[in-house]
Amino acid sequence: MRAAPSPEEIRTRNLAALLRHVHRDGAVSRAALAERMGLNRSTILALTTDLAAAGLVSEELPGQTGRAGRPSLVVRPRADRVYVVALDVGADRLAAARVGLGGSVLERTETARPGGAFDPDEVIAALAAMARAMIATAAPDARCVGVGVAFCGMVREEDGVVRYGPNLGWVDVAFGAELTRELDLGLRVAVGNNANLGALAERERGVCVGLANSIYLHGDVGIGGGIIVNGELLGGDGGYGGEVGHMIVNPGGRPCACGSRGCLEAEAGELGLIAAAGRSDPPGQAAVDAIVEAAARGDTTARDALRQVGEWLGYGVANLVNVFNPSVVVFGGVLREIYLASAAQVRSRLAVNGLQAVRERVRLRTSALGGDATLIGAAELAFTDVLTDPLQTPARPSAARA
Repeated sequence: MRAAPSPEEIRTRNLAALLRHVHRDGAVSRAALAERMGLNRSTILALTTDLAAAGLVSEELPGQTGRAGRPSLVVRPRADRVYVVALDVGADRLAAARVGLGGSVLERTETARPGGAFDPDEVIAALAAMARAMIATAAPDARCVGVGVAFCGMVREEDGVVRYGPNLGWVDVAFGAELTRELDLGLRVAVGNNANLGALAERERGVCVGLANSIYLHGDVGIGGGIIVNGELLGGDGGYGGEVGHMIVNPGGRPCACGSRGCLEAEAGELGLIAAAGRSDPPGQAAVDAIVEAAARGDTTARDALRQVGEWLGYGVANLVNVFNPSVVVFGGVLREIYLASAAQVRSRLAVNGLQAVRERVRLRTSALGGDATLIGAAELAFTDVLTDPLQTPARPSAARA
């Protein structure tokens, strides 16, 4: 039989719950917080006072309410004071952002990378330099409370080991530990799969807010999927669920970096589109945009390529809809542009191959967070500690400034 929680444990839980409300929703009145959390106003006052003293929130009078009586103070996250560094490792780019408490992107940078295998030491050094540059531009009294990384491969989240990154040539790389050591900030670097983190970002701040069942598809050189079932991310037995890019849609088709043929990412990802369009452009957002623009100008080869890729993407979407019965499928990364240019083929294939009972209510949408979805997801991962124990995390020594 478990012992009842101590008053301190209850206080920590309430502090965490209140901070999560403010982090997710922005400015919230004390009265609204009391109603949401089922606590009296004096308890809310004590909690917000503690969080304000820790520099996590601020309180201010609301604007004109038009109501009689004393207005309830509004509680806001201190995005200017508390932030995390979010990093994104794609097959053809590295990106970094400084994200304030409350989810606001304060600063962002990105650098393109040539395709092919990446040397882990080189990537770690580059990411560390980007992170230090982000920290150096923060205000002197601002505090970094976490570092999160979105990675384009299979990640063991408990220790940040990249088990398999086929498009980078990585197998069992101790990525999280090595980046933690290189940064030397006194903070553990948390690492997650980019599509999973994109799915969480859309659930918290994008088109999937309030939805219990959704699928986020993220495209670059590869295609990954984050699947939300009953409000929770579907991880699988080892935490590697959602590798939908390696679902076979065209047996015997184009070779895939995983060693198979006809995978969804081989047929509908950047490389598949570039090959179908008969081009030799290096993969990346620019290559996809060029093909989409050519098709819009009437280039028949580009149009045929998008139709072909849309067919394969439609097969993949139909399979996922049949298996998971989501209320929405979201296209992110370069799949956003690919879907918008081939929506007719995707929807047509779903109408043919999707079971009526599951396809009739599903909506197909593009990411509301655009190119920042995976970065925002990485930031949410980095905020985990402070949102779990708000007063303990900011008490850590300040991150070393570059």
